[in-house]
Amino acid sequence: MGTTAKEEMARFWEKNTKSNRPLSPHVTIYKWSLPMAMSITHRGTGVVLSLGVSLFGLAALLLPEQFPHYLAMVKSLSLGPALIYSAKFALAFPFSYHTWNGVRHLV
Repeated sequence: MGTTAKEEMARFWEKNTKSNRPLSPHVTIYKWSLPMAMSITHRGTGVVLSLGVSLFGLAALLLPEQFPHYLAMVKSLSLGPALIYSAKFALAFPFSYHTWNGVRHLV
């Protein structure tokens, strides 16, 4: 009969402790570079976009009213232009960055 994952991990750490093997380097020792930052941002925007689309779809299924009702509610709040433009940027940036970075990667 095989060993459990817990037993395998215990054996692995025991072997590493006995042989004084170094642990993997921590993220803080790496020098940040532009490709590293772009890759992390690309992954982050992908996660944000997939969560946003999922939540929007879930809201469309579960909320009782149609979209124009909720749009009218937001318009009735009379939000200032700074907040409106900030919200538009927060919606447009992940989409445009993820799209153009994907095109850059394909090229």
